[in-house]
Amino acid sequence: MDAEFWLERWREGRTHFHQSRITPLLQKYWPTLDVPTGGKVLVPLCGKSLDMVWLAAQGHQVLGAELSQLAVEQFFTENELRPVKHESAYGTHYVAGNIEIVCGDIFKMDAQVLSHCVGVYDRAALVALPDAMRANYVRHVYGQLSPSYRGLLITLDYPQDEMAGPPFSVVDSEVQAIFSSVSPAVIIDRRDMLDKEPKFQSAGVSRLDTVVYRLGVQA
Repeated sequence: MDAEFWLERWREGRTHFHQSRITPLLQKYWPTLDVPTGGKVLVPLCGKSLDMVWLAAQGHQVLGAELSQLAVEQFFTENELRPVKHESAYGTHYVAGNIEIVCGDIFKMDAQVLSHCVGVYDRAALVALPDAMRANYVRHVYGQLSPSYRGLLITLDYPQDEMAGPPFSVVDSEVQAIFSSVSPAVIIDRRDMLDKEPKFQSAGVSRLDTVVYRLGVQA
């Protein structure tokens, strides 16, 4: 992962990928997973997503992982939270209530951290990674979660030759291949989103689907 690419985008404010609202698909499908109240939920490459606030409001312990210190600090400031900070081998931890964000490289996290996560919400991570890194990301992160984990994965499916990522197109055949050794990945929603994404329209993309997967033991 080109860390400097993402750090520069946060510094320059080129963060069109950040949503200023809670993701409706999260609100619709998360309750169907039956992730235990109080369980720890991983949000990889979390940025300053408001989805973490919503997950915390459902009674979960939220663990975000984010490279950009600027994104992490903006999250707490904009949500009027005052985090307590400490350092570890994984990076700088920011903790406020039941939300903790580790500012560091998620590839440096290990089973000591990840195995306590019984849930995962991945809207921004898989689609941010180039194809050469995705299988390793899934093995490293998902392969070290609690064996009984449950989660949601949201991907984009569009003709990759019509626009350079990120966010990248990740087709279902690839999702099935890279998750095959970890857990089932079952499509529970697919919808055409092109009319709601002017960036893709202006790039000349002819088709854009958002795809939602249910992951884990109950999938």
